Amino acid sequence: MTSPLLRLISITLLACLTACTGGESKVEQGNREGVLHYGNGSEPQGLDPHVVTGVPENKIIRSLFEGLAVKNPYTLEPEPGVAESWDISEDGKTITFHLNPKARWSNGDTVTASDYVWSWHRALNPNMGNQYAYMLYPLVNAEAYATGKLEDPNEVGVKAVDDHTLVVSLNAPTPYFIQLMDHYSTFAVHPETVTKHGGATDRFTPWTRVENMVSNGPFVLTEWKLNRYIRIEKNPLYWNADNVKLNAVIFYPTENLTSEERMFRAGQLHHTNEVPLDKLPVYKAMPKSPLVQAPYLGTYYYLLNTDRAPLDDVRVRKALSMAVDRDTLVSTVLQGAYVSAYSITPPDTLGYYPPKTFGYDPNKARALLAEAGYPNGENWPGLELTYNTSENHRKVAVAIQQMWKDVLNIEVTLANQEWKVYLDSVNQMNFQIARRGWIGDYVDPNNFLDLFISGGGNNNTGYSNPEYDDIILRRAPSAPTRDERYSLFREAETMLMESMPIIPIYTYTSKHLTHPSVKGMPSNLMDSLNIRYVWLDPSETLELE
Repeated sequence: MTSPLLRLISITLLACLTACTGGESKVEQGNREGVLHYGNGSEPQGLDPHVVTGVPENKIIRSLFEGLAVKNPYTLEPEPGVAESWDISEDGKTITFHLNPKARWSNGDTVTASDYVWSWHRALNPNMGNQYAYMLYPLVNAEAYATGKLEDPNEVGVKAVDDHTLVVSLNAPTPYFIQLMDHYSTFAVHPETVTKHGGATDRFTPWTRVENMVSNGPFVLTEWKLNRYIRIEKNPLYWNADNVKLNAVIFYPTENLTSEERMFRAGQLHHTNEVPLDKLPVYKAMPKSPLVQAPYLGTYYYLLNTDRAPLDDVRVRKALSMAVDRDTLVSTVLQGAYVSAYSITPPDTLGYYPPKTFGYDPNKARALLAEAGYPNGENWPGLELTYNTSENHRKVAVAIQQMWKDVLNIEVTLANQEWKVYLDSVNQMNFQIARRGWIGDYVDPNNFLDLFISGGGNNNTGYSNPEYDDIILRRAPSAPTRDERYSLFREAETMLMESMPIIPIYTYTSKHLTHPSVKGMPSNLMDSLNIRYVWLDPSETLELE
C-alpha cells in the first residue's frame, strides 16, 4: 500500500510537472509537438532483440527496429517491412524475401540479406543464451545448431543470394512463419556495431546505449534515463519516414498502477499500460470513457518448479490447481475483466479450442494432497509464490493464497520482486511458484504449446516429455491438414495439463486508458503497437469527472 508521504510526493510531482509547462500538460504539449507519452509497465530489461523476453521491451524494440515483415495493427496481417515482398514455394518449404533497397541502418548503411544471416546465426548460437532461439526452429538445422549438435551455422537454412535476396529453407510448411518476422527475436542487428562493443554473443554490452545504438526502424534511441523514461525520435533514414507522423515517443516505466492512473488524469500520459482493477467500474460508468478494453491473446498462469519438493509430486500440483476457484476470482477480485482459464492456449486461437482436463474441485484437491502425504495440510513444508511488482498481481496472489488456505489448509508465503530481479529468478528457476503471463507472438496455438518443449528457453518449469516434444516439433508441423494439426495439439496439451507444470488462471483482456487525441492505435487481439501508424490530433480533448 502506498504511504501517505509517497502519495503526497506523487501529487506534488504531478502538480509540478503541469506547472513547469506554464499550465500546459504533457499531453497538450505532446499533441502540439507530435510527441506521444506512453505508459509502458516495467523498466525494460534491455534493448538487445536477441536477449530480452518481455512485453515492456517489445513495444520499444519494435519502434527502434523493423523485421522483414510487420503487423498491420488493424488486421494483424503481415505487410512489408524490410522485405518489400516475399515468395513461397509450392511445397511451402522455401521462402524468398526480397529486401527493400531503400532500407537503411540509422548510420546510413544498407540493410542487407547478409545482416539477417549473421543475426540469425547469432540468435541461434548456443553461447548467446537466447531464450527465444526456438522461434527459428522451423529453419532447416536451426534446432541442431542451437542445441550444440551441429557446429557449422552455414548449414542452417538461411542464405543470402545477394544483398537484397534472402532465401529461407524450412523443415516443413510453417503457416505462421511470416508472422514471426515481426517478432524481435528474428530482427537483424547491425553486425559491426555489435562486435565493436563486445563479442558477437556477449549479453548486455554497451552497443544498446544511446550513444552507440544503430537500428533500422522508424525511430532511433535518443535518451534513456534509468527508471524515469526512454525517449525515441523519428528516424530520418527510415525507408518509410514520410509516412511516420509522430516526431517522438517517450516510454515511462509505470509499475505502480495507481501512480500511472494519476499521471493519466493529470494529463501526463496519452496511454496507460494498465488500469487498476478497482478503477474499472469508475471508468466503465463514464459516458465518454477513455477506457479501452478488448480481447487479448494471452494467458495468466503460475509456473511450478517441478524440480523442487513438494512440487515434484504431480498430486500436489494438481491439488493446488483444483483448489483455485477461478470464476470467483474473476468475478470479484478481477472485476469481471478476464475469463477463467484451464489451459495454456486461449480458446479460439485461430479456431483452436484447448481441452479442459480439470476444474474447481475442492474435494478432489484435498484427496490428492492427502495422497501426497499432507492430509488437511499436515506436515506441509511450505511454499513461496513469487510475483513481479504490480498491485494487480498482488491482489491475485493474496486471493489465491487464501483459497489454498481455505481449501487445503496450507500456508503459502508471497514474495514481491522488481521486474529485472523477478526475470532473473524465473530464468534461473530460483523459485517454487512464480507468476507468469504469456502473450501471443503470433496467432497460432503453436506459440503457446512450444513454450514447454524440453530445454526450451521459456520452459521454466523442469517439465520434459519426449512424446510432447515430438508432437510439437515434428508431427504437428508435418500434419497435412489444419484439423489433423489441431488434433495433435489437443493431444499434446492434454499431456501437458495432466502433468500440470503450470496453473492456468485466466485469459487476458487488454485494458488501457487512452486519450482521444491518439489515432492509429486500434485495439487488436495481440495488443500490438505499430508505431508508424500512430498520430496525434490536437483538436481532441478529454474531460474526466
